[in-house]
Amino acid sequence: MDKRLEAGWVQRIAWSVLAVGSLGLLVWVPFLYVAIRRGRGSDWGAFAAFLLYEVVTLPWAITQKSDSGDPILGVVALVSIGMAVGMLLFAVFDRRQPKYRAVGQGPVPGRMPSPVPGRMRGPVQGPAQGPVQGPAQGLAQGQGGPVQDNPYLR
Repeated sequence: MDKRLEAGWVQRIAWSVLAVGSLGLLVWVPFLYVAIRRGRGSDWGAFAAFLLYEVVTLPWAITQKSDSGDPILGVVALVSIGMAVGMLLFAVFDRRQPKYRAVGQGPVPGRMPSPVPGRMRGPVQGPAQGPVQGPAQGLAQGQGGPVQDNPYLR
């Protein structure tokens, strides 16, 4: 499957705020969204990993009887939330592709129109004003202009 899931920075930050703001309780939600939308096996694996994190840490936190808390649980929660935020900001979503390529970066995808038969490509001709004179004839009559006097165009 070659589906793309593009997201701007606002959407990436919003998903990250959900993960951090819920203190890790809803960290699996953005990964479920990505897995459903894109459907890759790696997306379903990330969703399963964070859902397993919830299934393990929630009972672990509830069964603690000490008032000081469990430092290992805190480290696991911080590392998991930090990893989720890093993945949501930089790894999960694809970068937006520009609608048009920059100048000189190759052809734009798609079919280019073919030239119309009978039309030549090249410089645009101006309206004709009488018989066309060559450079030597114009200079002989004293009608030299910028084109006739230009040494690079001879």
